Amino acid sequence: MGRDNSPENRRIRKLERKQAAFQKFDRILIVSEGSKTEPNYLREIMRCYRVPSATYCILPSQYGTSPKQVVEFARDIFLYGDPRQRIKPRSFERIYALFDRDEHKSYHDALKLSENFIHTPLINDMDEKVLFRAIASVPNFELWLLSHYKLVREPISRKEVVRELKKYIKNYEKGQKGYFDLTKHLLEVAFKNIAILVKNTNAFDGNMPYSDMGGLVKFLVNIKS
Repeated sequence: MGRDNSPENRRIRKLERKQAAFQKFDRILIVSEGSKTEPNYLREIMRCYRVPSATYCILPSQYGTSPKQVVEFARDIFLYGDPRQRIKPRSFERIYALFDRDEHKSYHDALKLSENFIHTPLINDMDEKVLFRAIASVPNFELWLLSHYKLVREPISRKEVVRELKKYIKNYEKGQKGYFDLTKHLLEVAFKNIAILVKNTNAFDGNMPYSDMGGLVKFLVNIKS
């Protein structure tokens, strides 16, 4: 007997092929402290590397901008979902919470809370352990962009980072789009500079320049490899 080639069955087979294609990608939730700069940058990566939009969700924290609030929002979005965003509970394999050291009082609390999910992992809808990572920046996200141009070894304030960055991106303003496209040809420089920082300090220090963005960006740009 020949295969049923009715419109409904063709639709079902097409859906099954799409679902099979998506199965090779981890479903990713990224929650950021910033409402524009970081989400814009990360969405540009996903578009550039043609990561299927059904496999990731990038959201600013709705609880507030303190590091602990960012981590708590990421946890709760995972656990309870959000019908308005069409997010089902426990529907991710990877969760990343992005926040700055800046002058936040809850910075170390956020790191500790994130570490709890390493020792006591969240479980997703496939009954699998979820990778939960804090993506900390000391002093701020702009250090990652600046690392495309130079290595910063000494403590530096967030204002100084932006001032230095404007030497290379003269019209830099937070919240604008296009910064991934503008800097992607220097990714290997940034990876190298950030690797030096990560080797010599850690997120808990909170004083020396540091960024987890290198690891996250390297994962995202290689996601389809």
